[in-house]
Amino acid sequence: MSLVTLLPFIVLIGAMFLMTRSAKKKQQQAANMRNEMQPGSGVRTIGGMYATVKEVNEDTVLLDAGPGVELLFAKNSIGAVLTDDEYNRIVHGIEHDLKSDADVVPDDASSLTETDAPAADESDDKSVDLDKKDVADEPTAAAAPAEAKADEQPKKSDGGSEAK
Repeated sequence: MSLVTLLPFIVLIGAMFLMTRSAKKKQQQAANMRNEMQPGSGVRTIGGMYATVKEVNEDTVLLDAGPGVELLFAKNSIGAVLTDDEYNRIVHGIEHDLKSDADVVPDDASSLTETDAPAADESDDKSVDLDKKDVADEPTAAAAPAEAKADEQPKKSDGGSEAK
């Protein structure tokens, strides 16, 4: 066999090796992270629940999700072990590292719609009346075009002597 025919197989085997190697590395990092859990550290489960580790066993973890709420999880269900600052920021909304000179971004879009000059006061547009009007209040001029259209349509006959 020539080298040209073996080259695609060699490349395919090399790619598979690299992919499995990186997957094994990620699994090893996750296992190390789960083994480093200690009581009192904040965690996020793979389901997205945040809790504090209360007790660590060989294959399970006892989590404190709130006052009087203790949950037993498998170690494999822990998605991330969080730092204290990150856990407090997410769960309690406490921010420690705020920069005093940083720009504050508003939570709503009101700053995007504001302009320097009040454009609504200088508008030349007439206001539009959106109230419903009664048919009796409308002038009869609107009824006249409807009657004119009715006169323009040809009259139908029953097939008598008029139709020749």
